[in-house]
Amino acid sequence: MNSKPKDLTITDIAKACNVGVSTVSRAINNHPSIDPRTKSKILEEIERVGYIPNNSARFLKRTNTKTIAIIVKGMKNPFFTTMVSIMEETIKDRNYTTVLYYLEDQEDEVEEALRLEKEKRLKGIIFVGGNFTKAQGKAWKLKVPAVLSTVGREPEKNAQNSFSTISVNDYAESYKIIDYLIGNGHTKIALITDGNGDDIVGKIRLSGYRDALIDRGIEVDESLIISMVLEGDPYSMKNGYTGAKKLLANKVQFTAVYAIADTLAIGACRAFLEEGIKIPEDVSVVGFDGIELGEFYYPSITTLKQPIGEMAEKTVELLFSLIRGKSDPCQLQFEGELIERESSGKAKGHI
Repeated sequence: MNSKPKDLTITDIAKACNVGVSTVSRAINNHPSIDPRTKSKILEEIERVGYIPNNSARFLKRTNTKTIAIIVKGMKNPFFTTMVSIMEETIKDRNYTTVLYYLEDQEDEVEEALRLEKEKRLKGIIFVGGNFTKAQGKAWKLKVPAVLSTVGREPEKNAQNSFSTISVNDYAESYKIIDYLIGNGHTKIALITDGNGDDIVGKIRLSGYRDALIDRGIEVDESLIISMVLEGDPYSMKNGYTGAKKLLANKVQFTAVYAIADTLAIGACRAFLEEGIKIPEDVSVVGFDGIELGEFYYPSITTLKQPIGEMAEKTVELLFSLIRGKSDPCQLQFEGELIERESSGKAKGHI
């Protein structure tokens, strides 16, 4: 006779998956050292048999759980690191605990949320980063309030299926960057963006780039748009470096580069400097986000700074308002600030 789910132990899960108990533990606790395929196999088995880890069961019995989960897509993104740190402190100030999970790009944030909701008896969930559009269908199964913070997604089709969201207006801020560059005499403006087809933020910022050029009577040159489709973090400095090298290899004329993330901009600067291209004398470079690294890089990066602190605190405030039933789901957008630094200037020629 098979054991009932409540009688299962971590050893049973380990045997079923042909792995060690410590490997199961790492999968449950989202340890970064575990192989993604092994982790997926273990979590599928846990879901199939309805296993709840003993330590979680004991925790639930002796406490009235006051736990918020923060699920982050983009382990290496310094913008998210700062934001999550502020969220954790704000949640702690409300005498709640935080369960923090970092996921790889290929992992499903909603599946993780559903598992945590069952295991930890969460009061609420904050999703940070990633692309929520494909996951929306399963997300209706969530029984606790959720807020999407800086998450790429399509506009809501109807209010009934809406989630609360916090973000900057990516279209308007991208438009602002191009308008700034045009105001400095740049008309040949290249773009380094994420080329993954499901990246909503990249699509929106690309749209702002295109419309800003068109509205100022400048034809969009498709050869100046570099879409990087690479494995790993799409917004990595390595991808920015590779994107700039690709732009140079195209042998097209440009006087400025807009990279849709500061990390991409920093990587691009490195590539230009290696080729003896001076910044901003030969080419201006502008990023997006306002991460601290961009301020201390040389040359310091001109950027569209997102109000990280305000957005993080508002995310937590909105979630607790939903938990208390004092508000309905809503979409909040913040205005960014264009910070002019050493990496940009007046157009003086072209590459």
